[in-house]
Amino acid sequence: MHILLTNDDGPPSPSSPYITNFVQVLRAHGHTVSVCIPADQKSWIGKAHIIGHHPKPTFYRPDTDSVHATPRSDGADEWVLINGTPASCTQIGLFHLFKDRGPVDLVLSGPNFGRNTSAVYALSSGTMGGAMEAAHGGSKAISISYSYKSPTQDPEVVAATSAIAARIVDHLYANWPTDSSVDIYSVNLPVEKGVENARILVTHILQNTWGGCYAAVHTAADDEDPGAIEKAARDSSAAGSNAAATAPGADDDDDENAAAMKGYKFRWAPRFSDVEKASARPDAKGSDAWALRQGFISVTPLKANFLHGPGVGGEIMLCPPTTTEASSAPTPDRGPIYAVVDYTDDKAYVEPLILAALRKHLPQATIVRSPAEIPQTTAPLPPPRTLMWTAYEALDFAALLAQPSTALFNAYVIRKALIRKHYLAHTVELYTRKDPGSALARAMPTAVAFEVDYAEFLDDALLEAYELTESLEANEAVEDAGRRQWWILKPGMSDRGAGIRLFSRMEELQAIFEAWEEDEDEDGEGEEDEAGEGIVTSLLRHFVAQEYIRPMLLTPRQGVQGGKRKFHVRTYVLASGGLTVYVYREMLALFAGQEYVQPGGEGEEGFAFDATSGEQLAGHLTNTCYGPGEEAERVHAFWALGKAFEIADEVLEEWFGQVCAVTGEVFRAAVGAGRVHFQPVPNGFEVYGVDFLVGEDGVVRLLEVNAGPDFGQTGGVLRGLVGGLFEEVVRVAVCGFFGEAAAGETPGPGRLVEVLTMPLGLDV
Repeated sequence: MHILLTNDDGPPSPSSPYITNFVQVLRAHGHTVSVCIPADQKSWIGKAHIIGHHPKPTFYRPDTDSVHATPRSDGADEWVLINGTPASCTQIGLFHLFKDRGPVDLVLSGPNFGRNTSAVYALSSGTMGGAMEAAHGGSKAISISYSYKSPTQDPEVVAATSAIAARIVDHLYANWPTDSSVDIYSVNLPVEKGVENARILVTHILQNTWGGCYAAVHTAADDEDPGAIEKAARDSSAAGSNAAATAPGADDDDDENAAAMKGYKFRWAPRFSDVEKASARPDAKGSDAWALRQGFISVTPLKANFLHGPGVGGEIMLCPPTTTEASSAPTPDRGPIYAVVDYTDDKAYVEPLILAALRKHLPQATIVRSPAEIPQTTAPLPPPRTLMWTAYEALDFAALLAQPSTALFNAYVIRKALIRKHYLAHTVELYTRKDPGSALARAMPTAVAFEVDYAEFLDDALLEAYELTESLEANEAVEDAGRRQWWILKPGMSDRGAGIRLFSRMEELQAIFEAWEEDEDEDGEGEEDEAGEGIVTSLLRHFVAQEYIRPMLLTPRQGVQGGKRKFHVRTYVLASGGLTVYVYREMLALFAGQEYVQPGGEGEEGFAFDATSGEQLAGHLTNTCYGPGEEAERVHAFWALGKAFEIADEVLEEWFGQVCAVTGEVFRAAVGAGRVHFQPVPNGFEVYGVDFLVGEDGVVRLLEVNAGPDFGQTGGVLRGLVGGLFEEVVRVAVCGFFGEAAAGETPGPGRLVEVLTMPLGLDV
């Protein structure tokens, strides 16, 4: 929910020691917290507004503990300071600030530095006044006050107090009476060891009185900071002493009774000992002051006229905290969790799924848009824990790698051994030479990597591509194009099907490169056209020629309209830390946009196959970015293929088993043979899209590995499948890294299948 936080103690200082920790805890509970507080100490001012005074804002930056005249422009966390009263801060915060964050759901005032129990405190309290003003403005409001016995604050006890206070806030808001019987709650908590186990009593305000609260002092006495005076008064109250008797500059009664009082002023010096005596009276039982005296937590329901709400009395029993609730508050060894989510690739499709997964399984994380919004803590509080889920280019790897235990990010720095086609071919070749019997040796089609800048140098580029040149020479003697060995050309660094061509002879390969150069010369820019055909050979020099897999399994005519279609299996793979690899069981089957026509053959319209044209590849390319076709025809759930093909579930399970085996092997190869070009790190994770093709022989073959897969191509019908993937990523990789138990419903076993666990540095 959106919480507006105000107080009467101002920004962090010796007289305002609790607010920073409390903001962190509230955000760790998943709340949006907007802060508008007085610029300086404004205790004991009640619900006052100062007529004729025109409040002005300044801007406090928690990360630098500094105040500025203008708001910051980097989007980082910032609090608004108003040179006015707590009631003024509530008014301005509710009706003039933070409009971009949506309506305010709840106003919190506090935590006050000291108790606000009994009529004497409550009716004078600026903390209570801020909450009262919110109620008069039509908002739900809760006043929070911390009572302490020692001026020395134990950070662990303060953190525990804030943690239980936040849970009480959540409980009160969730159970707010719907009959308008309560406008405000006044909550008082003892800052004492074991506060998390204290009873929470529903109380009334103790009616009490006090004596004089000023002392006459000579004007020669130096002025003191109001905050210091307030702290001294509170400290003496905590110690049970009479503040007036020890107030600096206080004169004796004879001086106070001097006739003229010339040369004197009156200093704030309340006699708290008189107030405290009332809480020990027999008739005080059940009151807020009595409860606090016993070490209990006091919750007092009030109307906005200081009358008690109905039903005063009894005890509040909070639900036992879940693991995530118990761990959400900052402690000496665990800071709050902040998730920076700014997923720019297909943002409208993907980012809501990521946010939903985080809110379900890691609700204690505060979601922000930029690292600049994360407040920096100071000792003794631990640093915040950070999740970065953004585009690869936006990650500050140097900074993230310097925080191996507190910062988690969604991409490995170096992974081209997998995601660049020519690197992948080289990685697999090196690995299978050492282990020719591995699953990867059978699954990877023959692939030849080469470099070429211009078509005229193609012969030179292929001098060492023996498998390719021998095949092309053999094809020269085969007149029937359908009987030749065909190859598929893939630019090493392209995506979305750009630049892919089929060829079977040297002149066809030569013609492909020459056609690209002609297109580049004509448009001058060398950019892809709308069909995704364009490629700039002068910029992309790395290519892979891969054996074209035939015969592949085709969908039967009754499976998809328009004839038999080629398809491939898209598998989502999670690599976590350094290194565990998982295969997401819910795979996709992606179909070509047109009927399959054998390379070199003729389609239904009788056209001759042209290797230089990308237009004739729609039946061969299963990338959903390429070619015609509706989503319903081209994207299917893998486990639904059994009905379309009349294939037994056991066969689908066999294919899935091959997918798992090959996936584990290709990552093992990347760590071993491609180690320089694939470097997993303990505080990283990444989701890959791995593509496979099923042959008629039932063998599953690896096509390619993609970082940052195009999730949006899944479409709306199967969007839940992608959402389930992100839930698993949060549950396994994110919660696992932060040591948090995943909240929410968890799926049955087997949704993510572990296929490889390899500690960093292990040789293969």
